[in-house]
Amino acid sequence: MIKKQHTCGGESFYGTTTVGEKGQVVIPAEARDILKITKGEKLLVFGMGDDMVVFSKLSHMEKFATHLSNKLDVIRSIIKQTERPPRRR
Repeated sequence: MIKKQHTCGGESFYGTTTVGEKGQVVIPAEARDILKITKGEKLLVFGMGDDMVVFSKLSHMEKFATHLSNKLDVIRSIIKQTERPPRRR
């Protein structure tokens, strides 16, 4: 049974966790279920400022990077079309 998570502006709060002796944390079951985080899944760990830690699925970052890579030629073409040649004096 999934408990109701608290949401605010599209973000969700799933509860608390405690950092263990070895620096490990447990992601609450509700968050793992809803976010489809499975055993063995790789997570990226980002520091935001001096006091915030953010986890992101590696698979999502890989998908995003692949998407950008696939669109790179289109992006370059658009940029080239919008650039103006330097004006002559």
